[in-house]
Amino acid sequence: MKRVTGSIASYAILVAMVFLLSWRAIDSANVTYDHRSLSIGNRRQLIISAAIHYPRSVPAMWPSLVQTAKEGGCNAIESYVFWNGHEPSPGKYYFGGRYNLVKFIKIVQEAGMHMILRIGPFVAAEWNYGGVPVWLHYVPGTVFRADNEPWKHYMESFTTYIVNLLKKEKLFAPQGGPIILSQVENEYGYYEKDYGEGGKRYAQWSASMAVSQNIGVPWMMCQQWDAPSTVISTCNGFYCDQFTPNTPDKPKIWTENWPGWFKTFGGRDPHRPAEDVAYSVARFFGKGGSVHNYYMYHGGTNFGRTSGGPFITTSYDYEAPIDEYGLPRLPKWGHLKDLHKAIMLSENLLISGEHKNITLGHSLEADVYTNSSGTCAAFLSNLDDKSDKTVMFRNTSYHLPAWSVSILPDCKNEVFNTAKVTSKSSKVEMLPEDLKSSSGLKWEVFSEKPGIWGEADFVKNELVDHINTTKDTTDYLWYTTSINVSGKEEFLNKGNRPVLFIESKGHTLHVFINKEYLGTATGNGTHVPFKLKKSVSLKAGDNNIDLLSMTVGLSNAGSFYEWVGAGLTSVSIKGFNKGTLNLTNSKWSYKLGVQGEHLELSKPGNSGAVKWTVTTKPPKKQPLTWYKVVIDQPSGSEPVGLDMISMGKGMAWLNGEEIGRYWPRIARKNTPNDECVKECDYRGKFMPDKCLTGCGEASQRWYHVPRSWFKASGNELVIFEEKGGNPMKIKLSKRKVSAVQ
Repeated sequence: MKRVTGSIASYAILVAMVFLLSWRAIDSANVTYDHRSLSIGNRRQLIISAAIHYPRSVPAMWPSLVQTAKEGGCNAIESYVFWNGHEPSPGKYYFGGRYNLVKFIKIVQEAGMHMILRIGPFVAAEWNYGGVPVWLHYVPGTVFRADNEPWKHYMESFTTYIVNLLKKEKLFAPQGGPIILSQVENEYGYYEKDYGEGGKRYAQWSASMAVSQNIGVPWMMCQQWDAPSTVISTCNGFYCDQFTPNTPDKPKIWTENWPGWFKTFGGRDPHRPAEDVAYSVARFFGKGGSVHNYYMYHGGTNFGRTSGGPFITTSYDYEAPIDEYGLPRLPKWGHLKDLHKAIMLSENLLISGEHKNITLGHSLEADVYTNSSGTCAAFLSNLDDKSDKTVMFRNTSYHLPAWSVSILPDCKNEVFNTAKVTSKSSKVEMLPEDLKSSSGLKWEVFSEKPGIWGEADFVKNELVDHINTTKDTTDYLWYTTSINVSGKEEFLNKGNRPVLFIESKGHTLHVFINKEYLGTATGNGTHVPFKLKKSVSLKAGDNNIDLLSMTVGLSNAGSFYEWVGAGLTSVSIKGFNKGTLNLTNSKWSYKLGVQGEHLELSKPGNSGAVKWTVTTKPPKKQPLTWYKVVIDQPSGSEPVGLDMISMGKGMAWLNGEEIGRYWPRIARKNTPNDECVKECDYRGKFMPDKCLTGCGEASQRWYHVPRSWFKASGNELVIFEEKGGNPMKIKLSKRKVSAVQ
């Protein structure tokens, strides 16, 4: 008996040949499938796909992102199609800038890679309103994702528009394009029962509608356990090795393997170790999987107001193999690259060979693939999440760390183990640079007054729903009222301060009393509603109460999620001579948005017909303030992040491009049962709260500003600060790999 460790280097030439075959350009390839795999142009293939959402990066980044995925061992790119970005109003379509879908797909094609397109058009994806246009909610008779004519009409209309656009550009595989798979709907199986019998009818209709588009490639429905025979049911999750399609004639497809997780404002940083991601992938292919997609491989950025949740951060980094700024995340990217090489060494056996599972001991097993010529490949698994094991396989001893898989492409030499990370690691730093201008740094400042300017949009003797009022045209809605305080009130003389009580469905609120900022109340990513209890200073006579309600991204998933509201539900003040003053049904005046939005102050060169104050020392801690400064681009070529740790909460733009919401909200500190860790243990099943860091730190400090948005000089940075900060400390930081080991 002998111990074999082997080396992946001895297979380098074979790997290169396999990859060249996998990545070759597609010429009018028919795409079919059976229970083992897809066949593309009559050749069975394993698919290792990388999710890159085109609107979450910018066109200048797309070629390098696709190339980095290819260099990482992926042979396909996957993306949703984002309905609300493409159809902002009924029948009016947009495909410019970050939404240039055709350009993105052609970049994938030019790289010689396949494309998986999840048309949906509902996407979830922590994207605002799940990707559905808000206007559709207000079409009479519409219930999202249900068996009703308005929803089905607009869903089919958009799907057909996208399909016809792609057919015209010859982007489906039978036309010579890169698209080999498409998806309709998204994780509907979780919610179908909540819609009764109509839910099942809708799911079946969705499949039939999709298939009727005649795109020439298979359709999928993820997490759809009753998917009809005409579409492929697929799996989403941290692990899908035990998944079985709902009929035996369909291949095993993993549409979403989550290599990290999303963040919320006020939340901590979740981490999924590279070892566990690799373990999940190896287990999947070892158990007969043939199409695998990383969601996300590059998460990117929720520019502008595109994030959902609510409370999803502007960063959608996802701790993906390619980080938010477009740089490989090491060692995760490198470790998975090595894994992909090892898997592809056995591609033909995995999709054509005979599979046998062999028990090697407690929590030990081998998945073995053989063919008639005697060729053999094996995946040896140690399922124990605590103990390393030594296993005998074919008279040879192998050391298997806990929670790991070893890949033996010839049933003899171990070329990869998921727990043995040999790829390089890197240290990434954000190197700050002060804002600079070749013409001298000068700030322009415009401060809004709390409450309504001009005329109220409307007046009601009740508190209205925020979302139904704004229809998501803005984050902001002013609720304003006034009360008259009698000089006989005891609190005026005794110094006792009355207490303001507010209840809200969410998301966030700034309170101003007599035009002075009193404070902020907010929900969070796990509990959106909130209450405020705060003592207030009132004077004899009239007192103004101005409440700025804010949304922080709309709900993006769940049964009937489009009916989830926001905004104030109760306002009262306790401490008057006669007890509590209930203001809920008082006379409330409303104004949509803030003044600077109406004046379009974020547009380059637009003074907004207001008087800006020019200064070299802009004011600090001043709420409702617009700052504008002309800056040079930072030195070098590294990716850039805007450091907003000194600011409160608001929005930022560069040259009119929406950087997005900023909010360096502090993540809650350790609690006895919910702690941050110094080091992640990869062993055992992963969940989003298993490995958290960042307690007591800003949940997002830096905000990605793509290099392509900068000019050499004369760049106009505009900031709207809601509650007060110190703009003098704003910096541009360059993201730099400072060490590689």
